[in-house]
Amino acid sequence: MNMASTKTSTSKVEDLTWPEVFDLGKKYLKIPFALLCVEIFYWFITQPSDTLVPIQISEAWIWNELTNLIYGEGTATLTTHNGWNTQVNLYNENFPGTLDVVALYVSDECAGVHEMIFISTLILMTDGVPQKLKLRSVAVMCSIVYVLNIIRLVAFYPIAASDCHLDPNNPLCLNGMWNYHEMVYKWGFLLVLIAMWLIWFKFVGGSSKLMKSKKNSESWRIKIRSNWELVHFIIIGFVSIMLLYSAFSITTNETAMDAKETLDFCSFSKLSTGQCIEAQNKWDNAIDTAWSLSAIGVLIASLTIFKYERKDQFDKWPSDYREEE
Repeated sequence: MNMASTKTSTSKVEDLTWPEVFDLGKKYLKIPFALLCVEIFYWFITQPSDTLVPIQISEAWIWNELTNLIYGEGTATLTTHNGWNTQVNLYNENFPGTLDVVALYVSDECAGVHEMIFISTLILMTDGVPQKLKLRSVAVMCSIVYVLNIIRLVAFYPIAASDCHLDPNNPLCLNGMWNYHEMVYKWGFLLVLIAMWLIWFKFVGGSSKLMKSKKNSESWRIKIRSNWELVHFIIIGFVSIMLLYSAFSITTNETAMDAKETLDFCSFSKLSTGQCIEAQNKWDNAIDTAWSLSAIGVLIASLTIFKYERKDQFDKWPSDYREEE
């Protein structure tokens, strides 16, 4: 009887309370949740075409210059796509078609920004690393991703030229280039990013003791708001209404949905015809107001959910006082 009683009491002591379970959930699920939010944010910013046009133009220009420098003058020409200098025409006598040209362009989804946001999120959500070191690391990692994406683009020409040399003027000779693009786009870059984060984590000192010692030296931080007042819930509710209205205004617009259907077909078929360009323009015009309204809503929600704070003269965070109360 006594032994059974002891086991029961020990079990009760070892049980986690609901607040403790919630704290563990916040600790281990915050990175997946942050990555999910990043995916939603990236999808949102790339709905209108060419929203990242400064990066797209710079990458297309470097891609064109390096291709001509490495593989010979005249192998690439920079031209416009949707009014922006983001298209690079690759030339080779063995390429299929009467003009011996493969026309490619740097879309907002191919600019590497998705990968930059992904690696930045992993770094910023890593516990224990000083904020200044995180920001410096984000800048370095984004620069590395930018360079890697340029290398990815430059590799298109030799892959296509090599395959078409073996099977000239056959459209199927471009399959190797497209397969390479799909491989990198779907999972190749992801493996590289995870490896980059692991190397970075090891470089900054990933042991728990070192992380704890560095954490105490932080003087400022950006964190999710822990104390919510009525005004914060009202703001989030207002933002939700804005987002729902934006989505409703698009889904009930027949012109927008027809254009989106055409765009999906063009994307699936890898087409860049006049009809595809016209559909892209119609889609951009149709969602312009909704996108602007949603952008304002996301900004307001971010300023409400996240807060910036600095340590006081007693080396404590202002939010810690409120939690103690």
